[in-house]
Amino acid sequence: MRESPNRASDLFECYVNIPFHSFFFSVKNSTFVDIIKLYCMKRILFAIFSLSAISLTAFAQPRISSNKETHHFGQIEWKRPVTVEYTITNTGDKPLVLTNVTTSCACSVAEWTKEPIPPKGKGVVKASFDAKALGHFEKTVGIYSNAQPHLVYLKFTGEVVQEVKDYTQQHPYAIGKIRIDKEELAFPDSYRGENPVITLSVVNLSDRPYEPVLMHLPPYLKVEKEPAVLLKGKKGTVKVTLDTQRLKDYGLTQTSVYLSRFAGDKVSEENEIPVSAILLPPFAHLSKKDSLNAPAIRLSETDIDLSVPLMRKEKAGRDILISNAGKKPLVISKLQVFNSSVEVVLKKRVIPPGGSTKLRVTIHKRSTGNKKHHLRILMITNDPLRPKVELNIKR
Repeated sequence: MRESPNRASDLFECYVNIPFHSFFFSVKNSTFVDIIKLYCMKRILFAIFSLSAISLTAFAQPRISSNKETHHFGQIEWKRPVTVEYTITNTGDKPLVLTNVTTSCACSVAEWTKEPIPPKGKGVVKASFDAKALGHFEKTVGIYSNAQPHLVYLKFTGEVVQEVKDYTQQHPYAIGKIRIDKEELAFPDSYRGENPVITLSVVNLSDRPYEPVLMHLPPYLKVEKEPAVLLKGKKGTVKVTLDTQRLKDYGLTQTSVYLSRFAGDKVSEENEIPVSAILLPPFAHLSKKDSLNAPAIRLSETDIDLSVPLMRKEKAGRDILISNAGKKPLVISKLQVFNSSVEVVLKKRVIPPGGSTKLRVTIHKRSTGNKKHHLRILMITNDPLRPKVELNIKR
């Protein structure tokens, strides 16, 4: 039978670096073995807490994702520039910074969101392509960021032709015999005094000349057509300009315009085109110190999918946790919904640093209406990085 080891000597052999003053101070009231056990326990706990801190730091990082990896243009006309837009989402828990965006040829020019993208926030990368030769093409867009990996690639493909014969890729939406490239006019976030423009591309596939007309145009929208009349099989553009000076209030403004299919046409669901514009409140320029001490909104989710429960029930709900990760109180100055099917209840509009509140979202199935209309909730906040927060609802 193996003899019991000398516990004191074994422990002392493992931890010979115990400071002498710690030992001398404790020996008066404890046995030698107890002293060593106590000191070892302190060392172990310190190591555990150190590893935990390292792990938390390692996992707190930005993450980059895109709404698509490859964009297919289909057929495009030679010497007619086209633009692809990728929506970039930060799925991590630290701000995402897009440091540079490159393209694989000189025929492409890139634009991207320069401001830091907060956790669960969205940014944009655009690439404009001006084809110099006919034929099929495949191009890449390289996005450099502070996420891991530091470089990711997206692609766009298509075919450059003298004359487009297949309009289904570039103009996927049909309104009668007219095809268009957008089913919604969603203007980018704007400040008072800015005048963003959206260009609607229109193809006439009817057997007669066609004049595109947008009916029920509100006073804050202006339209220019080129050309004024489209011959059979020809393509034109309708430029729609937003006059932000004529918007009544900050936040989301929604309406619908109607594209005529022929002379004397009337408005209906088939020719409806939803329009949305978001006017942001002005923000004074913040110093670096003020930015570090600003409020910072965080949400448990921004995409709310209630399609499954709404298959079985007449209404469905979800609780969204809103928290403030900043150092000053977070103020939700405006909470907007623009569909009678969406009901919201917000417990608190002012959230202290480190605090949180709940937003209850309920969808009533009977009132959801036309699925062309994008169901969403808009919040205007005093977070300088996220003055506008959108929650998208799938029903």
